[in-house]
Amino acid sequence: MSEQAGSKPYGGANRHHKPKPFAPIDFEPFAGGADPARVSEAAHLAAQALVRHGRDSDDPVITERLVRLADEQGLEAIAEMWAESPARSLPGALWRLYALRAATVQDPERISVYFRAGKDTAQVSNVVAGVAEPPGADEMRTMADAILSGAFDGEFDVALERSAAFCRVVALGQATLADGAEHANEAHASRLTRNSHQLVKTAEDLEHAANAWRLGELD
Repeated sequence: MSEQAGSKPYGGANRHHKPKPFAPIDFEPFAGGADPARVSEAAHLAAQALVRHGRDSDDPVITERLVRLADEQGLEAIAEMWAESPARSLPGALWRLYALRAATVQDPERISVYFRAGKDTAQVSNVVAGVAEPPGADEMRTMADAILSGAFDGEFDVALERSAAFCRVVALGQATLADGAEHANEAHASRLTRNSHQLVKTAEDLEHAANAWRLGELD
């Protein structure tokens, strides 16, 4: 989401370094590396444990592994499993929330500038039509923290829609600032425009995920 991020995914959020290698499913090393199929399965299991059950999962084995991994290696290790998941899946949605959270933590002032610029435009009512007040940078981070820690007890589809609205407002702000910077700094304007387009795509993915969740089809 920063204009310094170039063409990095999900609105330009800088991706953190890879954590210490770990094995999905049982989180023990496999000879020759992790099986991609097991990585995918682990990504879905971790996502389900966080969103549907959190630390009170009906499957204590899954929860114990998830909690131990989070405690020992941090949320980044879990999120790394989600990075290659399909965009419109539960782990894919959580990866996007993780990336949004990372961007707001890394540079909250810049994200707030984009958000305010988007909120001040006449078009903002159209891009968030039908959605409750979109969260600001601080609320977005707090909401993502709750979801990614398994502590969120609100309506998950609403949280996804509000996150999508946040993306759209920030993207609108980036586009607005890009227009203003076009003549003074063309390269800067181009980066802002590119990141704006990426954030709109992220918003669309989150909105699709919210609808799929309501239909019971997000897995």
